[in-house]
Amino acid sequence: MTFAELPSLGTARRLVVKIGSALVVDSQNATPRTDWLDSVAADVAALRRTGAEIILVSSGAIALARHSLGMTRRTLRLEEKQAAASVGQIRLAQAWTDALSAHGLVAAQLLLTPGDTEDRRRYLNARATLDTLLGLGCVPVINENDAIATTEIRFGDNDRLAARVAEMTGADQLVLLSDIDGLYTADPRIDPTARHLPVITALTADIEAMGGAPPPGYSSGGMRTKLMAARIATQAGCAMAITLGKDPHPLARLRDGARCSWFLPLPEGRSARKRWIAGGLAPAGQIAIDDGARRALAAGSSLLPAGVRMVEGTFERGDLVLVTDMDGNEIARGLSAYGATDARQIAGHRSDDIETLLGWRGRDEMIHRDDLVFTA
Repeated sequence: MTFAELPSLGTARRLVVKIGSALVVDSQNATPRTDWLDSVAADVAALRRTGAEIILVSSGAIALARHSLGMTRRTLRLEEKQAAASVGQIRLAQAWTDALSAHGLVAAQLLLTPGDTEDRRRYLNARATLDTLLGLGCVPVINENDAIATTEIRFGDNDRLAARVAEMTGADQLVLLSDIDGLYTADPRIDPTARHLPVITALTADIEAMGGAPPPGYSSGGMRTKLMAARIATQAGCAMAITLGKDPHPLARLRDGARCSWFLPLPEGRSARKRWIAGGLAPAGQIAIDDGARRALAAGSSLLPAGVRMVEGTFERGDLVLVTDMDGNEIARGLSAYGATDARQIAGHRSDDIETLLGWRGRDEMIHRDDLVFTA
């Protein structure tokens, strides 16, 4: 593969950037690295001007609160981490708000756990919120909901969380800003013969064996969790880069060719989730559509309420349903954006009528094309 064929931030449509605690927080005084944060915000603003949508996944809440709470020892009990997170999250959100607003950008905060990205209904709610925020021009800043999490506060969660966010939002690129400029054949801090790998086309057993121990300091990640994130992202059709983040303007540096490791997406990644929809779940209901809606689905469109003629079964938002013609022949399968009761109310109506019919405004589509597999 040539360099010209590699992913480039300059062509990113939707980009997720993961930022660890060691980059956000000054280890000497446990305060935000404001100049560095400002440089990242400037990079985000520059990418936004090219048409890219940016999501930040930022650690740092616990690290920002430890000193002020007198929790300076290296190991904290779970309840101490939760207490620190509840204090530090306010400081982290404010630091990003200040940095982004200085460049005319609006920050939005979401606190997630891996469970929010694995449960289908919570997944759809989170995705809809993120899509709306991006559509409004906001920069979502996501962190683990450490203040109430239990087992979720563990080794490297935000690496995996960032990959799940990339998968959830259909991002085409994920960047992990790190204290190292990519993947090496061994830990370069220990082995001087370790070779840098600029491109990884497949996550083989040999590649995964290159993950080492987590680095010292505030960071809770390490190469091992970054490789886990790479597997999640690349299987979803998202390219992932690991690059050095400590210097100012890390995204601009990466855009301009800074040293990194690119993990290339699987060619079939975009269809993997749809294969799961097509054959991996038991349908909870059935939606019958007219011929016009059938032709629209065959052309790659979403299913709109106007084309629905009948709704059967008991299902909730996010459940799998069959899409059939009026004779009951299967046309497609998909994840419904509405529960059965609401689907019956809006069936046959224009999307503009949804708010009047339900009293609230949901998605325009009964089933979005990203959640639908045409099987006829």
